Amino acid sequence: MLTAGGWGVGLVVTAFILGTPYLVFGYHSPSLHLVLDTVDGCVALLLAYLLHGRFVRTNRLQDLLLAQGLFLLALAGLGLTLLLGALPTARPDTLNVWLPLSLRLLGALFVLASALAGDRRARPGFAVWRHAVPWLLLIAAFGLLAPNHELLPPALAASPPPSAQRPVITGHALLLVSHGLAALCFGVASVAFAVHASRRHDELLRWVGPALALGAWARINYLLFPSLYSDWLYTGDLLRTGCYLLLLVGAGREIGEYWSSQAQAAVLEDRRRLARELHDGVVQELGYIRAEACGGLRDPGTADRILASADRALDEARGAIDALGHSVDEPLGAMLQRAARQVSERHGGRLETELDLSVTADAEQRHALVRITREAVSNALRHGRAQRVVLTVAGGERGQRLAVRDDGLGFDVEAARRQSRGYGLTSMHDRALALPGTLTIESRHGKGTEVSVRW
Repeated sequence: MLTAGGWGVGLVVTAFILGTPYLVFGYHSPSLHLVLDTVDGCVALLLAYLLHGRFVRTNRLQDLLLAQGLFLLALAGLGLTLLLGALPTARPDTLNVWLPLSLRLLGALFVLASALAGDRRARPGFAVWRHAVPWLLLIAAFGLLAPNHELLPPALAASPPPSAQRPVITGHALLLVSHGLAALCFGVASVAFAVHASRRHDELLRWVGPALALGAWARINYLLFPSLYSDWLYTGDLLRTGCYLLLLVGAGREIGEYWSSQAQAAVLEDRRRLARELHDGVVQELGYIRAEACGGLRDPGTADRILASADRALDEARGAIDALGHSVDEPLGAMLQRAARQVSERHGGRLETELDLSVTADAEQRHALVRITREAVSNALRHGRAQRVVLTVAGGERGQRLAVRDDGLGFDVEAARRQSRGYGLTSMHDRALALPGTLTIESRHGKGTEVSVRW
C-alpha cells in the first residue's frame, strides 16, 4: 500500500508539472540545492550504518548490498566536494558531473542487486573484503576520470530553464541514459522490496519500497528537466528529498525495532535465569522431600498426603520453569507435549501424542492449557491407574481442541463433583471458561476417561 502511494505521488507530481506549462517551478538557489544534497547524503549514511548493523546480525546479503548502495549515493552527494577541489582546473560541467554520475549509477545498481538478492546469505570469505567495495569503486572511478578530466565532454548542453513550458531533454547521451537506467533500477527495486516487506513483515523494507518509487520518479524528472548537476532547484530535487525522508522514517522504525528486540532479549534472558534457579533450587528440594516421604513414613495416609502435596508443588514449579524458560513463539503442541511428558514420566505412564503444530494460543491461554493438561494427565495416572495416555491437539472448522484420553479405571463425574472430591475438575472447568472455551469430561467405569477442551 505504501509503495503504491509512492508511485502515485510521483506520477501525480510529474503529470501536474507537465500539464501546467505556465507554472514556474524552477528556482535558482545554489545554497538550497546544497542543503538538500547534504540532508539526503546524511540520511543515506545513517541508513547505510543501520543496514550494516543488520547485516552483522543476520549475514543477509540483501542488507549488505543495500548498505553499500546507499553509501555510494551518499558519497556522490557529500564526499566529492573536497575531492574535486583537488582539481581546480576541471571544468564545472565535466568531472564534477561525470564522477558523481558514475557513483550514483553504481549505487542504483547495488540497490537493484540488493532487491534481487532476497534471503540469500553472504559467503564466509566475503566478510574479508566487504567493507572495501565502495571505496575501491570510488578509487577506480576517480582514477579513471580525474587524469582525463580535460578530455571529458560537457555533460549539460545548457542551463535548465526556470519554467515547464515543455520538457528539456538535453545533455550528453550518457547523462540521459544514466538517469533512465537509474530510474529503471529504483523502480524494479521498489516493487521487489515491497514484496519482501510483505512476506517478511520487515518494517524497514516497508518504507524502502515507497522511497525508491519516489527516487525513480525523481530520476525521470531529471531526465525531462535536468537540474541535478546545476544550481537550479526543480521537482526532481524535491522528489529525491522525499525519497530520503521516507528512508529516514524507515531508519527510525528500524532503530525502534532494534531497541525493542534488545529489551525482549534481556527479558528472555532474565526469565531463563529465574528458570534455572527454580530448577536447581525449589525443584531439587521438592524432589528430595517426595523421595523421603515415599520411603520413610509408616502411616500410609500421611505419606499419600505429603506425596500429593509434593507432586502439586513440583507441577507448579515445573510449570513456572516452562513459562520462564521457553519462548512464546514455541508451537503450542510442543509446549503441551512437554508438560504431559513430565507428568507421565514421574508417574510411570506411557504418553502418546497426536499434535497439530499449527494450532496457536496467546500467552494467557497457553498457561491455562498447560495447567489443564498437567491436571488431566496427573488424574489419569494417579487416580485412574492408567497405563496409556493420549494427548491430542487439533484445529478445525469448529475451533481448536485439546484432548487427554486414557485407558484407566474411569469414574462417575457427577458423583465426584457432588461429594466435593472434584477440586481438580472444577479448576479445569474454570480455566477452560476463561480461555474462553468449554470443558467436556466423558468417563465410564472400566472404560477410561477423556478430558476435552475447545476454544
